[in-house]
Amino acid sequence: MKNTQIFKELHHQDELLLIGNVWNAQSAKIYERLGYKAIATSSSAVAHSLGYEDGEEMSFDEYLYIIERILKSVSLPLSVDLEAGYGNNADEVVSNISKLASMGVVGVNIEDSIVADGTREILDKGAINNRLGEIMAKLKEQNVEMFINLRTDPFLLRLENPLNETLERIKLLETIEVNGIFVPCITAEQDIQTVVGATKLPVNVMCMPDLPDFETLKNLGVRRISLGNFLNGYIYNHLETAGREIIDQQNFSPIFM
Repeated sequence: MKNTQIFKELHHQDELLLIGNVWNAQSAKIYERLGYKAIATSSSAVAHSLGYEDGEEMSFDEYLYIIERILKSVSLPLSVDLEAGYGNNADEVVSNISKLASMGVVGVNIEDSIVADGTREILDKGAINNRLGEIMAKLKEQNVEMFINLRTDPFLLRLENPLNETLERIKLLETIEVNGIFVPCITAEQDIQTVVGATKLPVNVMCMPDLPDFETLKNLGVRRISLGNFLNGYIYNHLETAGREIIDQQNFSPIFM
């Protein structure tokens, strides 16, 4: 069975799909050793590893190199965080997705928000219908096989009444036939249950301090959980701490404790 089909089926099984978010081949290999079923890039973590901020500051070619190294290093299905698509129009975004598909990538996340001048802004629903609808139609026309996980950002951006806004966007996204819905920063059990109950599409949530435990999420009907860039941040926070302790103690004991 192809990785693309395996990845799709992982969203419709009884067990939660826990995605290991990666930023290089080394992190991907660790998740593979741990027995994760699938991995995905964190655009933020990849960008930071290359010295950029998140928000499509790195070039798509730079991103492709990292993706290629990950694909050549592990056998796990790989999804790619494509942010807003790395393109100025639908044709460019579809071209990017086609390149990823030809490399062996099985899925992409696309966001309904964009970063402009360092500020993230959500697209209005008309723009979503035009931009994302055209992208989905062109992918279908070109027979590009890819799991499209649409990230909708009312909770992340703390919009007024984020639940209602999310539900309205889900209705629209269903009409353009995306494969999954990603709602980062949603944490309240009642909100999660309402979102899951509003769609037949698999719902993806993200690691947050107050996110319910996995068993609760499973019972609420969640299908997929993403780690985002949080483990990347955790690792580098510990690197900074260890580096400071080496300076303070004037020896290397902190890294061998």
